[in-house]
Amino acid sequence: MNGGPLYSIGDLARRTGLTVKTIRYYSDSGLVPPTDRSPAGYRRYDADAAARLDLVRTLRELGLELAAIRQALDRKLTLQEIAGAHAEALEVRIRTLRLRRAVLATVARRGADPQELDLMHRLATLSATERQHLVADFLDAAFGGPAGDDPGVSAVRRSMTPELPEDPTAEQIEAWVELAELCQDADFRAGLRRAFEQYAADRARAGATGVVRDPFATVREQIGPALAAGIDPASPQADPIVAAVTAHYARTEGRPDDGELRRGLLERMEAANDPRRERYLRLLAVINGWPAPASPAPALDWCARALRARTAA
Repeated sequence: MNGGPLYSIGDLARRTGLTVKTIRYYSDSGLVPPTDRSPAGYRRYDADAAARLDLVRTLRELGLELAAIRQALDRKLTLQEIAGAHAEALEVRIRTLRLRRAVLATVARRGADPQELDLMHRLATLSATERQHLVADFLDAAFGGPAGDDPGVSAVRRSMTPELPEDPTAEQIEAWVELAELCQDADFRAGLRRAFEQYAADRARAGATGVVRDPFATVREQIGPALAAGIDPASPQADPIVAAVTAHYARTEGRPDDGELRRGLLERMEAANDPRRERYLRLLAVINGWPAPASPAPALDWCARALRARTAA
């Protein structure tokens, strides 16, 4: 006895939420033996025994068999050790509940058939190594294999690599499940592959310096004011803005600013404006704890509409 207060089975039942019958069973089986008995023969339990019962309850809720629990308890753990083991067990349960909550929240938001529900659960419970393999497979498909010694490709791969923290929030788990599903979208992979091939062609044209001038940066700079002013992309007011964008792209490509170039730029704008790509980057920011990226969609859509109107003419 430790000299502290003693509890009856009824006290422990009220404290733990277990039934008297369950506590008596644990006591009779030796998992939580009584500390003492009252003069009338009733069992009494001290704080160590109460903590031991809490641990038994938690381990049972986590699905451990009684035989495994007995092996843990037979090590004659002190109250300090029991508290530590209890804390670790609760941490495991918290992680498990977060995973379950994330999957259920995703199902509630999007709806899912049994097959998709099973997939989401498996994606949420992948190990760190399994997540790395899934992401590496996706990036290899998008970028044509590992980067090797190419620093440019390595930088792009890093910028698109999700790294789920060891103790993720429910929001990060939800984002991971959705991103992992996107990674397995064959059409999305193919679109990224085409975009990367264009990027590689731009780098080759840039020569030994490897400097790639991003035409989309010019699109955002030139078209931002037009969007703010509400200029119709098909109107004559848009002509000088479109001309500035295509002239920049022609200089970057080393090509004439003609219909063929504008049609090629239109194809790039439409490919870059894939909503799945923007969704991937937003989910990536949530998982990695990065600031939410600004949406390029309004500028890309404005430019695509402007080019479409002029190439059609």
